[in-house]
Amino acid sequence: MSETVARKRRGGGRAGAAARRGTATLEQMPWNPPTNLDRPIEPLTDEGVAAIHDGAMRILEEIGVQFLNAEALEIFREAGVKVDGELVRMGRDFVMDMVAKAPSDFTLTPRNTDRTIRIGGDTMVFGNVSSPPNYWDVELNKKVSGTRAQCQNLLKLTQYFNCIHFAGGYPVEPVDIHASVRHLDVLFDKLTITDKVTHAYSLGKERVEDVMEMVRIAGGLSDAEFEATPRMYTNINSTSPLKHDDPMIDGSLRLIRRGQPVIVSPFTLAGAMAPVTMAGAVAQSLAESLCAIALFQYVRPGAPCAIGTFTSNVDMKSGAPAFGTPEYMRATQMTGQMARFYGLPMRSSGVCAANVPDGQAMWETSNSLWAAVQSGTHMVYHAAGWLEGGLIASPEKFIMDCEVLQMIQRYMEPAIVATGPDEIALDAIREVGNDGHFFGIQHTQDRYATAFYQPFLSDWRNYEAWEAAGGVWTAERAHKIYKQIIAEFEEPPMDPAIREELAAFVERRKSEGGAPTDF
Repeated sequence: MSETVARKRRGGGRAGAAARRGTATLEQMPWNPPTNLDRPIEPLTDEGVAAIHDGAMRILEEIGVQFLNAEALEIFREAGVKVDGELVRMGRDFVMDMVAKAPSDFTLTPRNTDRTIRIGGDTMVFGNVSSPPNYWDVELNKKVSGTRAQCQNLLKLTQYFNCIHFAGGYPVEPVDIHASVRHLDVLFDKLTITDKVTHAYSLGKERVEDVMEMVRIAGGLSDAEFEATPRMYTNINSTSPLKHDDPMIDGSLRLIRRGQPVIVSPFTLAGAMAPVTMAGAVAQSLAESLCAIALFQYVRPGAPCAIGTFTSNVDMKSGAPAFGTPEYMRATQMTGQMARFYGLPMRSSGVCAANVPDGQAMWETSNSLWAAVQSGTHMVYHAAGWLEGGLIASPEKFIMDCEVLQMIQRYMEPAIVATGPDEIALDAIREVGNDGHFFGIQHTQDRYATAFYQPFLSDWRNYEAWEAAGGVWTAERAHKIYKQIIAEFEEPPMDPAIREELAAFVERRKSEGGAPTDF
């Protein structure tokens, strides 16, 4: 295949660029995965790092982690690791030798190669909400089970917003599609509605193999091209405390063997599935991550992997998970410090416990997102659209979160902290002197249009002007923008032959029954 044809088939070039501009609904910031200029906050002393590391290693050496996957147990036996039934104990030398083989950064290349993203270094990328079973919007004003149409609309938002860099799991679970074929329909939607990096749920053989094949087809790739560089990824959760289940390890091993990344994200809620102390919860989370990464590196040295953190606390009155708390923020910063100690990229999340897109939703999510910035996170899951601790997806919350994400992107632009003569602006200060103002001088006129962040959702008018314009609250404004985006949305280009091949694969796999289920 010629490079010109390949670019056309993969969605690159002018057509791809046109699709990225979006519609005329709003002026948004350009596609530009931000570079985190800030030094990370590191709350741990050197002694603290050593203590948490030692705690994680002692968990693996003395207590052990259950692996409910026969293949993984056999691999550990081959590696000389102590296996007692399903319980695996491994020495720290083995763990550290294996983890050292993992790269500190890697790229993910979707069908539109202009949307390639880096995971690691000083780059941050943000993804959509993933996996809620329920949906809420202003029009419905109630929680309902997710549908394919709602999932498609959230995928359109994922594609539309330039501050969203990858398409994570299902932005809402479409429970109107049978679980045996749900992955086929949703991945077809995801690969046609978006041209961004996509994700596979690591839920056993059929789903993972189907998604890898669909990503390969959508990219116009040979098997060798697919395996030559990461094209997609999975995220797995351990079953805390100290357990890895069968389907997630099975799916991960399949992806790792074909060079596709695995993010290991324990779901350690302090006080419930982990110790009530944050140091203990972080140590347990690291142990659960590192033992799986050690397995993957033994199977394929150099395979791209990352540590994920989902360490937060529960409400000790009700047992409900809480997010965006001070403890969540510190745990994220602590895990980021430990990820750098291990030389691994890190994933965190933009999460909240609020039930509707209100003030609580935004301060909790902002706390989560700024903790990601402060921790040196590379990949931020659930950055837009998450409610009720991950049980609800909301388009209004998606829009509101994208305003915050754009602000973070603007905050990271080097121009804000530039210190050249034009930025110090002595001539402008001299011109205004001790009287007058800066509005009308040439220095301001040359820069006024781009000097400051321009919101697409926030309303900066005073109360009287806001009231005269109808007194529309933020979530209602977000709903209007959502409806406009959906009405004007155009899918990114895809070669008709590739789309036809993708559709044929879906129909064939449906006729074969898709993936087995227990219902």
